[in-house]
Amino acid sequence: MTGDPAGYRERVFSANDGVRLYFRDYAPVRTGDRPAVLCLPGLARNSKDFDGLARHLAARGRRIVVPDYRGRGRSGRCSDWRDYAPARIVEDIRHLLDVAGLHRIVVIGTSLGGAIAMALGAMTPSRLAGAVLNDIGPDVTEGESGAILRYVGQDHPVPDWESAIAWLQGLMPDLSFTTAQQWRDFAEATFVPGTDGMLHLDWDPAIALPFARGDAGGYDLWALFGSLKPFPLLVVRGGVSRILTEPTFERMTREHPSCLSLTLPGVGHAPALTEPPCLEAIDGLLSPLI
Repeated sequence: MTGDPAGYRERVFSANDGVRLYFRDYAPVRTGDRPAVLCLPGLARNSKDFDGLARHLAARGRRIVVPDYRGRGRSGRCSDWRDYAPARIVEDIRHLLDVAGLHRIVVIGTSLGGAIAMALGAMTPSRLAGAVLNDIGPDVTEGESGAILRYVGQDHPVPDWESAIAWLQGLMPDLSFTTAQQWRDFAEATFVPGTDGMLHLDWDPAIALPFARGDAGGYDLWALFGSLKPFPLLVVRGGVSRILTEPTFERMTREHPSCLSLTLPGVGHAPALTEPPCLEAIDGLLSPLI
């Protein structure tokens, strides 16, 4: 464990199969009995994506825990691609709950992280206090998921940060970023310098293989979504997202008895959750949970 003057601790633990797993722990001095917040990134993303939201929530007295999944960011890589299967990741997160002492949590999950949040609702309901699903639902268009897997499944080395930013802007032009610094921060959360002097994507391309080869676990996501019905829920959708479609979004809001919903016009997959309407909606979900 190491301290960080920026406001979080860097912590590591070993998964059940020995893989080294990393997470950030934003822990205010006083949290009282408030539920902690567990932030779960998308398929190829890592803990850096949640830094802005984590700082916002920590300043309001919440403890925030954000992991790097196996094969991403500062967590260890696996020699066998089968060890990147979703069931392994869910097992890692359940282990993390014990390691970090998270007894009551609100889960904020982007894309794959939202699917894991649904699984936690079914598997560990006694720990769950609420959830935020960011641009993910029980139905995902196969063509769109295939497009994601194609770029996730191969490295894309670039010579400098300007090239990294240009590639990301071409790949994801509908993100909500409006400043050069936001794009630079996103690039630095996506690429890392390699020993060859190039910048490389900060994940193992093999993480795409369990999904591409049909080893994604066979979960019934509508059944898992149903497990969230007893809990406060916020669903966020990018207005031009092709991952969480409008029909799926509308069905989710109908089937959950008290679902809060937010659409960000003109934004694609996935909202950063630091957009002012998102911060306001997340604060609103969390404020009664004391």
